[in-house]
Amino acid sequence: MHCPYCELEGPRPMLHAHLAEQHSDKVVVRHDEKTGKLFYRLDCSRCDEYSEREVNPRGRDPTFLQQFEREIRLVAFDLLLYHVEAAHE
Repeated sequence: MHCPYCELEGPRPMLHAHLAEQHSDKVVVRHDEKTGKLFYRLDCSRCDEYSEREVNPRGRDPTFLQQFEREIRLVAFDLLLYHVEAAHE
């Protein structure tokens, strides 16, 4: 499998870790001022598809993002890899 953002090739678990370490800036986390909700968005680099989900829908802990930022990015990249496998490989 190929990294969607660079030339790295390898098995899925290695790419998953690589994405989180080298391309974490691709996951955009935004705070909706009106609702107070957090969302992440990750665009596919190969097509117009994207993944956008609410982060921590059960609570509004202001420190949640700081505590779980890496995990949020891992989930986003996991979904991206599933998309890439299904649509582009």
